[in-house]
Amino acid sequence: MKYRWFIKVTLVLFTLSAWAEDAPDLAVCISCHGHNGIQIDVRDAAACQGCHEAKSVPVAQIEAAPASPVSPHDISKLDPLGMRYPLYNDESRLGPEPNEMMLIPAGEFIMGTDQRLPDEGPMHKVTLPAYSIDKFEVTNLQYKKFIDATERKSPGHFKNRTFPPGKADHPVTFVTWFDAEAYCQWAEKRLPTDAEWEKAARGTDGRMFPWGDALEMQRANTPMRWAQLGAFGDTSPVGAFAEGVSPYGLYDMAGNVWEWTASWYQAYPGNKTPSESYGERYKVLKGGSWWDCSFYQCGISAPVFNRSFFARKTANDTFGFRCARDAAPTSQQGKQ
Repeated sequence: MKYRWFIKVTLVLFTLSAWAEDAPDLAVCISCHGHNGIQIDVRDAAACQGCHEAKSVPVAQIEAAPASPVSPHDISKLDPLGMRYPLYNDESRLGPEPNEMMLIPAGEFIMGTDQRLPDEGPMHKVTLPAYSIDKFEVTNLQYKKFIDATERKSPGHFKNRTFPPGKADHPVTFVTWFDAEAYCQWAEKRLPTDAEWEKAARGTDGRMFPWGDALEMQRANTPMRWAQLGAFGDTSPVGAFAEGVSPYGLYDMAGNVWEWTASWYQAYPGNKTPSESYGERYKVLKGGSWWDCSFYQCGISAPVFNRSFFARKTANDTFGFRCARDAAPTSQQGKQ
């Protein structure tokens, strides 16, 4: 990730060049957005007037996050105009317990694509037994309960073994594959396979995104959205994009953070394009993130068939996870 700062600065300079001649200089932007590109607090709207008024992100559209928690279904109250800027809340909506799970019924679905990167094809049909998968990505607060109970090392963005202020419900990041696997085992779950992940995100009709076949910026926390807003990116609270739910009711299956899976990076059946990276060396991540990973040739961060691969010890600010579980003989949809 050593080139990330260079890429972020390039994005800022490009954005500033597109603004009017009276656009603020980079030092002014850094004073609010920070050196790592994360917008540290947007709750004081008055402080944003100088840069954002009449620019690409009108300050009137940056809403204050209320101090009191809201239910997962009322998160639109945090951002009534739909800008979905990074939201910071002092209290958790979801709490520290492992996530609610959704039942994915047994059956066939369409996996992969013939239209994009060689490792994403060929499009093929896969039949899976019933299983359950987390409705949301694992959050900072949920992960903190795990490390407190197990005395496991905390993620890199934690300080004094706790997450940054206001980010209790943001997806945990800076977790390796081993960290993700350990959490799921502790929660009496497991990591999903890449096929389980894709079916949960895609349904059975072969769609390109969890919501359909057209990329719509209001439905996911993606780098394309940040570019459109003319701002740096960051994670959003899990479940912030109600318009982006999958056919099975899962949130953030496109964007926000890449999600570790249990699967090795292997060629799909019938794939005739060799790769030295295939084999039991790297694990697959799915879903894309808030950050543009084009440097790593990951493709656009949003399509359900998108996949990346990294060594299991890799951890950064765009990797997270959710858990799965084999379906019990008499499973019911909802919390298992």
